Amino acid sequence: MISPLNATSAAPVTQSAANKEMKLREMAEKLETQFLAEMLKHAGAGEARGEFGGGAGEEQFTSFLREAQAQEMVKAGGLGLSEFIFEALKERMDDAG
Repeated sequence: MISPLNATSAAPVTQSAANKEMKLREMAEKLETQFLAEMLKHAGAGEARGEFGGGAGEEQFTSFLREAQAQEMVKAGGLGLSEFIFEALKERMDDAG
């Protein structure tokens, strides 16, 4: 017979593992977002076009635009990089613990 103490003590371990996986997935998605934002920067996304650009203000806020675009790309599935990173981190976590 399982004592009530043992039955309840297993629940936090499962919850903790779920929290760790959720944090790993968040970290993987943030990394993919940063990667995509950098790729958009090097591709010239958000650069001023011609003489009628937005000046210094446009230059300063372009990085925010690229970051938002990269976040949306990741939400839509991105490159699949975040899933690959998540699986690699999860495997390392499972091996360590």
